[in-house]
Amino acid sequence: MTINVRGTAYPLRWLALAVVLVAECMDLLDSTVVNVAAPQIARDFHASSTSLQWIVGGYPLAIAVGLILGGRLGDLVGRRRMFLIGAAGFVLASLLCGLSPDVATLVTARLVQGSLAAMLLPQGFGIIRECFEEKEQAKAFAVFGPVIGLSAVVGPILGGALTDWNLFGSAWRLCFFVNVPLGIAAIVLGRKALPPSEVHPEVRLDLTGTVLVGLFAILLVYPLIQGREAGWPWWTFASMAAGVAVLALFALQQVSRDRRGADPLVTPSLFRKRGYVTGLSFVALFFSGLTGLLLCITLFLQIGQRFTPIHAALCLVPMTLGMTVGAGLSGALLGPRFGRSTLQAGVLVSGAGYGLLVLALSRHGTVGAADLAPGLLVVGFGVGLVVAPMFDIVLASVDDYETGSASGVLNAGQNLAASIGVAVLGTVFFDNIGGGDFHTALNRVLVAQLILVAAMLVVSPMLPRRAREEAEEPAVPDGEPAPVGG
Repeated sequence: MTINVRGTAYPLRWLALAVVLVAECMDLLDSTVVNVAAPQIARDFHASSTSLQWIVGGYPLAIAVGLILGGRLGDLVGRRRMFLIGAAGFVLASLLCGLSPDVATLVTARLVQGSLAAMLLPQGFGIIRECFEEKEQAKAFAVFGPVIGLSAVVGPILGGALTDWNLFGSAWRLCFFVNVPLGIAAIVLGRKALPPSEVHPEVRLDLTGTVLVGLFAILLVYPLIQGREAGWPWWTFASMAAGVAVLALFALQQVSRDRRGADPLVTPSLFRKRGYVTGLSFVALFFSGLTGLLLCITLFLQIGQRFTPIHAALCLVPMTLGMTVGAGLSGALLGPRFGRSTLQAGVLVSGAGYGLLVLALSRHGTVGAADLAPGLLVVGFGVGLVVAPMFDIVLASVDDYETGSASGVLNAGQNLAASIGVAVLGTVFFDNIGGGDFHTALNRVLVAQLILVAAMLVVSPMLPRRAREEAEEPAVPDGEPAPVGG
């Protein structure tokens, strides 16, 4: 519903949009800068590889668990209120991350930070819909692409620069402190600009479903991260099996809740749509591989090649530039015209880029930016072709009344996939560093990524052919998709 003031559009709508964009940028920067800062964090704390995986992967894991609940809380108590609460909590959690005296505190702070991001992010799109009349909504949503793209390019460079700058001996801690002024700005401007949102006291929170989702995620991700360090004892496999059982229990609970007329976290009918289930699998394969790979490349450059953080970040610029070009071309032209074929082409192009990276690593000497640039540029272009139209195409398989739930599940799924990617590909990387052979370690990760590329090509023919042309507004998810590299 558009907020009207005596029959006119909400007067502070563009300032409200700016506030939402600041929150989105906070999340994106927080995800991308930590990848670059992670090796320095490991050195300062003498952290194990497992702790490093938790520092990077714990954030999207917490978002995945809380994202759908965060959207429901916005409906229950008002989006403006939840936005401000989430922003304030995110600032405090960022401070705690930056002030952490040890690894355990930092991992805990990252989990808290992700939980509060899950309260903050789902409110943004609802606020925009409340502020803008339908004819202006497309213009408002169109601003997101360039801003998110610019943040994706700036994030790693900023992380490297802040870590190298080492202001007052702060090193990597500045990467978390940078959220503080952004968050304070979002809170101050938000109190002024965000409209009073509708409150829906009739909404009933599905706390049982939320607990089951959280339990499933923990039972699955925890053994994937801890298993290598523990030597893969029996309980790691038992835990993953229990996670599958909890997921089945969650599905039954959601069906039961839906039949009783209560609000389920997930609309059960979604999982009777083959195109949507396939799309969810495609999204999970895409984000798990890409997120895990970016962490491993950063570790290879900083620890294996002894690059400084800023040098490593600059090595990744060809990938982000390729992604920006690919996404612009795909979103504006190729995606609307060719639909599913654009995703398949993007997967093939990115696979060719991974092949170029394998060739670059075959030298087994010092691998510099010039060696990696062609492969990273091609990978980025392929990723951009996929990421721009992907959500709209997947959501074409669901009915209008299912779109909100479908979007929330896609976003939760991609964040969970990002956490799993850090766990699995991180494990592959660290398992193959024996004797300090970082070239072989990254090569094995790239081979694993090529397997994921093949899996995406196998499932892609079952995706919807194209996004629904008759949609009046973008099929945007409840909460911005996790950044590439998050």
